[in-house]
Amino acid sequence: MIMPRKPLIEEYEINPCTMMIMPIEYGSKIYSRIFEIDDEYISPFKPIEIIKKSCIYFGASYEGRKEATKRLIGITHKVPIAISSHNFINFFPTTSPNNPACMWISYEHVVFHERADSKHTNVTFSNKNIYTLPVSFNSFENQLLRTALLKTKTMQRMEETERKAMYYFHGPRYLESSERKGEYGRYINRKN
Repeated sequence: MIMPRKPLIEEYEINPCTMMIMPIEYGSKIYSRIFEIDDEYISPFKPIEIIKKSCIYFGASYEGRKEATKRLIGITHKVPIAISSHNFINFFPTTSPNNPACMWISYEHVVFHERADSKHTNVTFSNKNIYTLPVSFNSFENQLLRTALLKTKTMQRMEETERKAMYYFHGPRYLESSERKGEYGRYINRKN
């Protein structure tokens, strides 16, 4: 395969602009083609290696992220990964991560998807580019839904932790001041 004329980069961490990481053959090796909103790069590392390095960059191991997903939503195969929950960077694999053809897709950048044929899905990303990916529509949709569930559960945990911290530091007054005044507030006032 002829390499696309894109910059070759040795170091790369997934960031909020990363939309997709696709494996490409280069001789007998697998490299990565990285798609960002406004740019493309080639890395001499496999997609799974970039995913693992990016997890470490944001403070956790890939195995730890996999285990967290398993515990949060019960998924054990083709596990979506919250690379950075704080920065809303959630990726999902298109096949088993051990498969050399596995692509990684950013949940946050998928705007629309539709069936191309029985084995391909057209995906519109946030930069309005459309790519035909070698994954069935049902499989792609299932991976999107799994990642949405992971993101929701993670956000719920983060919000609960924040509420507990605010209560700890500011006491019950924080909870009273954060509730909206309305029928609920009037009912409590009338009762007291």
